[in-house]
Amino acid sequence: MSHATGYRPRLSFWQIINMNVGFFGIQFSFGLQQSSMSPIYAYLGADEASLPYLWLAGPMTGLIVQPLIGAMSDRTVTRWGRRTPYFLIGAILCSLGLLAMPFSPTLWMAASLLWILDAANNVTMEPYRAFVSDKLDPKQHSLGFLTQSAFTGLGQTLAYLTPSLLVLFGMNKDAVNASHIPHIVIVAFLIGAVFSLASVLWTLKTTPENPLTASELAAIRSRAPGWRHTLGDIGTALREMPPTMKQLAVVKLFQWYAMFCYWQYIALSLAATIFHTSDPASQGFRDAGLLNGQVGAFYNFVAFIAAFALVPFTRRFGPRRMHSLCLCAAGVAMLCIPLIHTPALLFIPMLGVGLAWASIMGNPYVMLAGCIPPERTGVYMGIFNMFIVIPMIIQIFTLPLYYHSWLGGRPENVIRLAGALLLCGAVAVLFVKLRPPQATKA
Repeated sequence: MSHATGYRPRLSFWQIINMNVGFFGIQFSFGLQQSSMSPIYAYLGADEASLPYLWLAGPMTGLIVQPLIGAMSDRTVTRWGRRTPYFLIGAILCSLGLLAMPFSPTLWMAASLLWILDAANNVTMEPYRAFVSDKLDPKQHSLGFLTQSAFTGLGQTLAYLTPSLLVLFGMNKDAVNASHIPHIVIVAFLIGAVFSLASVLWTLKTTPENPLTASELAAIRSRAPGWRHTLGDIGTALREMPPTMKQLAVVKLFQWYAMFCYWQYIALSLAATIFHTSDPASQGFRDAGLLNGQVGAFYNFVAFIAAFALVPFTRRFGPRRMHSLCLCAAGVAMLCIPLIHTPALLFIPMLGVGLAWASIMGNPYVMLAGCIPPERTGVYMGIFNMFIVIPMIIQIFTLPLYYHSWLGGRPENVIRLAGALLLCGAVAVLFVKLRPPQATKA
C-alpha cells in the first residue's frame, strides 16, 4: 500500500542509498555548471559586471518548469509510475545538453544551451524529490533527504575535481580549443553526460515507485484533465500554503541570493586575490579555474560527509537549529575567503561552506516534508523550488546595478556580500515554526 493510505514500509539504509543514486548524476551536472559556466562565459567574451544575466536560464526555467512538472506528476498515471517518466526524460535531455555545451563557439550559443540544460535538470529535480518523499515513512525523511544531500556533495565533488584529475592523469591544462575553452573542461562535460544518465537509470532499475491503490487512482482520475486545471492546482496550493513553508521562503531568500553570488564570482575572486589577474586569456586565470575546482571539490566532499553526520544531530536538536548553525559557519567562511592569499589556506573556510551546503540541500526539505499533505507532494516540492529561483532572479537583476557603485567592481566584494547574507539567513531560520512529524499508522 502507498503512503496515501497511511502506511509505508521502512526502507533499509542501502535501499535509501539506491533510491538516491540518481541524484549523483543530477548534481554532477549542476557542479559542472557552478564551476565552469562563468569561466566559459569569460572565455567567450562576457563582460564581468553583466555576468549574472547569463545565469538567468536556471532560475527562470526553475520558476516555470518545476511547479508545473511537480503538479503534473501528482496527477500522472503510467505503467512506470507518476514520477519516473519525468526524471528519466529530464536525464536524457540533460546528457544531450552536457555533450553540446563545451563545444559552444559563441557566447549566445553557450547561454542558449544553458537554458536547455537547466530546463532538463528542472524536469528531473522536483519529481525526484517527490519520489523520495513518496517512498519513505515520515520518520525516515531526515535520513532520506540528508542522504540526497550527501549525493549532492559527492556528485559536485567529482564535478569540481574532474579537470584537476584530468591534469593529474596527463592532460595539458593549457591546451584550448578555438573558443579558448580548455580541453580538460570539454572532457569533464563529456564525463558528466555519461554520469547524468547512468545514475538515474540505476535508481530506476533498483527502486520502483510504490504502486498506486485503487483509491489513489480514483482520486487522480477524478481530477479534471488539461493544463488549465494543472495550473489551477498550483494556484490552489499557493493559496493554501502552510505557514512553515512561507517562513522558509524568507530563509531561502537570503541563502540562495548568497549562493548564486558565490558561484558566479568565486573563480573571478580567486583570480583577483590569489593570482592578481582579471584577464581570461592569462595563465593565472586558468589556474584560478583549477583552484576553484579543487576547493569546490573539497567543500562538496565535506558536504558529502557532513550530510550523514548531520542525521543524528538533526534528529536530536531539530533541523531548524542545525540549519542555523551551518549557515553561520558558511557566512563567517565567506567573509574570510577574500582575506586569504595562499591557496592552501582556502581549504579552511571551505569546511564551513561544505557544512552549510550539506544542510541547504537537506534540512529545508526535512522541515518542508513534515508540513505538506502527501497527496500534493509534487506540486509543493515544485513551489518550494520557486523559493530557490526567485532569489536567484532577484540577484541577477539587482547585482549588476550596484556591482560598480557599492562593491567597487571587485569580485571579492561579492563573496563578502554572500557571507553577510548567509548570516542573515541563519537568524531568519530560527523564526520558522515547525509542525512535529506525524508517525504513520499501519
